[in-house]
Amino acid sequence: MSTHVAIIGAGLSGLALALSLHQQRIPCTIYEARSAPLNIGGAIMLSPNALRILDTLGVYNRIRPEAYSFDNLYFRSPADTPLDTYEFGNAAKYGYSGMRIYRHVLIRELSAMVSEAGIPIHYHKKFSRVITETESNITWEFEDGTTSTATCLVGADGIHSKVRKYLYPDLEPKFMNAMAVTAAVPTSQLAIPEGYNIPVTIMNKTHGAFVIAPQLRDGSEVLIGRQKRSAQLDREGWTKLMNDKDWCVEFLREGADEFPEIVQRAVSNISAEKINLWPFYMVPKLEKWSSEHCRVVILGDAAHAIPPSAGQGINQAFEDVFTYALVLARCEGQKGGLERGLKVWQRGRQERVDRVLALNAQIDKRRMPKAVTAGEEKEEEEEEKGFELGWLYKPDFEAMVEEWLAWE
Repeated sequence: MSTHVAIIGAGLSGLALALSLHQQRIPCTIYEARSAPLNIGGAIMLSPNALRILDTLGVYNRIRPEAYSFDNLYFRSPADTPLDTYEFGNAAKYGYSGMRIYRHVLIRELSAMVSEAGIPIHYHKKFSRVITETESNITWEFEDGTTSTATCLVGADGIHSKVRKYLYPDLEPKFMNAMAVTAAVPTSQLAIPEGYNIPVTIMNKTHGAFVIAPQLRDGSEVLIGRQKRSAQLDREGWTKLMNDKDWCVEFLREGADEFPEIVQRAVSNISAEKINLWPFYMVPKLEKWSSEHCRVVILGDAAHAIPPSAGQGINQAFEDVFTYALVLARCEGQKGGLERGLKVWQRGRQERVDRVLALNAQIDKRRMPKAVTAGEEKEEEEEEKGFELGWLYKPDFEAMVEEWLAWE
């Protein structure tokens, strides 16, 4: 195939996209603004839909030895009683249990596989702007003044995407007036009571929710974290706050005596080296994810932002890249095929993203304090039933793409 795809961003989405394109025998090149692969960041949660993709790409068995496997997320009330359970995986039902894996481990293995496949990665190459787009190719410039041309340019460069500026010059991600601070501590420090299920989110009306989630294969380490409302800062301000480890520790400990004892033990000894801070941004629903001649495409966080309630942010990004590669392989080279293919791809992906957003809302509603009247008892009973998640966790992506391409 004469197609050559340029990928902007060597993060999780960009690397997975490169492997997905390689599997479809579509040549590609990755360009990354940083000087080396990203080796920082905490653990992420991967659900069966994403793990199925990683398995198809040959990644799953390489990361599994370093991952923590689990099936359920648990939620407890301010009184520390069981409140809700949310299924995040189940090998018998969906083919895979859920997984927590350090981001740098996944980056490491994806990068190694990209190298083994002979896919070029150019570091110190920061995308600047598109110069020209035609019906057959795209030419762009890097900040060092050099230029390059490819058949397609894909922005896998995150929520603050520079590639997105070509499609939406005036759009800026919206700060959600919230941020999270997390840390990692030894599980033994918590002295978890027998029968106390984790990963767990403990609700508190005054101080918000406190999260405890195991990581490392043997669960010997847990992430602890909480969110707070926050004023927006610029990049320098966020970096300064992240580097203020004393402030981060004090925030994690704030109001701890109003949480159960397990939280007090969790925050009793926190290593500054294990702290992360995350400001929350969102992108409004976009009318298009591709340019006029379909030579520029955005995906993942550059195209949509998904709140964390259902834990689907990176999982949906993996769905984006895998299905994009399938669509491109079937449509590129056909007259009008790419335009039509990208149109149905965005429509199909947006439908799944919208369904995830609806699931998020349903999850959030279930966890809010309830005041139920007699007339609402039936609705309340329906809400308390378990979620049907086969549509999310057990998709057939190839059949899904074929169905999209059959749309009129």
